[in-house]
Amino acid sequence: MTSKWVRTVQAQRGYTVDWRFISLRQINAHLDYATHFPPEYEAQHTAGLRLLRVASAVREQHGREAIGPLYEAFGKRILEVLPDESRAPGWQADRDLVSAALAEAGLPVLFAGALDDEHRDAGIQAESDEALSLTGKDVGTPIIHFEPPHGVAFFGPVISRLPDEDQAAELWDHVVGLARFPGFAELKRSLRERPQLPSFGVTTEETGQVEDWHAGSRRLKK
Repeated sequence: MTSKWVRTVQAQRGYTVDWRFISLRQINAHLDYATHFPPEYEAQHTAGLRLLRVASAVREQHGREAIGPLYEAFGKRILEVLPDESRAPGWQADRDLVSAALAEAGLPVLFAGALDDEHRDAGIQAESDEALSLTGKDVGTPIIHFEPPHGVAFFGPVISRLPDEDQAAELWDHVVGLARFPGFAELKRSLRERPQLPSFGVTTEETGQVEDWHAGSRRLKK
């Protein structure tokens, strides 16, 4: 959802966006998934890492400008689809899905072969470490670095509804203004609505069920 918002602001303000890599699977490598997360999380986070391998291969050969369209094509096939309980955890990195996303982004489908290229993991880890060096380690995704290399970086905002065009720029200005205040550290709530995305079974006319997130995973609000 945050990436869709960023693309809206990008179009309005003429920003250049460098879509970079951060892997939740690598960030959480020190954790026991069985005790820290719901059962499906390990497969989902591993799928995310596999998709980043593909993006890494694409960037290496087609440049940084190819990543934005590829991320958007991935998002359409992962987040803009209805829930399907028949799909096995980790379906997000299905080779056919990846090939279709590559084709939509105007890229050779042969890059799907990078899904299992573990040699790319070190570079993705380095980029993930760099992201955390800008914010501190007790954060998740997304991370936005504004006016790099010296501009402010922050985790979030985590949003469940897509702002309209007027709200998008207004929200951006508020977030950046707050983050730029000297000494600002954190503004947070753990209660979140399920995002207004087909993959969560929530339409744009509905308000998603409220969940209480803790340590990177969702818990239903009682």
